Amino acid sequence: MVTEEEVAAIGRTLLDATQPLPARFRALFTLRNLGGPTAIDCISRAFGDSSALLKHELAFCLGQMRDGAAIPALIRVLQDTRQEPMVRHEAGEALGAIGNPEVLDVLRRYSEDPVVEVAETCQLAVRRLEWLQEHEEEPGSSPYHSVDPAPPAEGTDVAALRQALLDESRPLFDRYRAMFALRNLGGRDAVLALADGLRAGSALFRHEIGYVLGQLQDESCIPQLTAALRSRTESPMVRHECAEALGSIARPSCLETLRAFAQDEERVVRESCEVALDMYEYENGSQFQYADGLCRLQA
Repeated sequence: MVTEEEVAAIGRTLLDATQPLPARFRALFTLRNLGGPTAIDCISRAFGDSSALLKHELAFCLGQMRDGAAIPALIRVLQDTRQEPMVRHEAGEALGAIGNPEVLDVLRRYSEDPVVEVAETCQLAVRRLEWLQEHEEEPGSSPYHSVDPAPPAEGTDVAALRQALLDESRPLFDRYRAMFALRNLGGRDAVLALADGLRAGSALFRHEIGYVLGQLQDESCIPQLTAALRSRTESPMVRHECAEALGSIARPSCLETLRAFAQDEERVVRESCEVALDMYEYENGSQFQYADGLCRLQA
């Protein structure tokens, strides 16, 4: 059994801005895995940090925990226009992931936000909640144990799913469904179809492509992820997700790129590379788990 004192101690690592960012990330993901009121409180208190990357991950973890106790904090972040767009976007997505229809009015209101990434995220979250109401059940569990912003499409034909993914005349929700169907299929053809999405759609769409490519951990998409990270004209929220994906794939060909961009002028990009380098070491090392905050505390 983990005591509340131990959870709170891990929370102090998360909240300590003097700690290295990779250590704070590991503490965050430990809290996500532990769950409960103390973990949610610690994560929610960290939204005052100066790192947009960290705050983005806070919101992501609260959504993945699927605990309604996190809803008030997430609504505050979504409503706070002083927060960075990528943080507000992730708060909207997290509200959709928790799955409580009581947040529909808030999400509909912010579906018209002037920040396009926030508006598109809230539109997707509304559609996810409506889908849940229509089907009266959760989508089948993800093979990656993630709560996704859209259920996977039912088809298994890679060419047809690729066409749907890249068709910008289709609703974004349908394109996301194709995205997650391709991810669940896996294999080189599906990975390359997804990688084509790094040249299409909105920044929000491309950022989600980077995320799912990181989940797949397939080296065949390294050139496309590297090109997106290297592009100075690409949105920082896309470049950050591509950096983290390269850290997850963790092949030697990723290492030089991550080291180079750990000095990037965009804070969210260089911090993502710092975290990705830690993930690279984890994937190539002998550690039992990435979310090792409890082990570090007990050591």
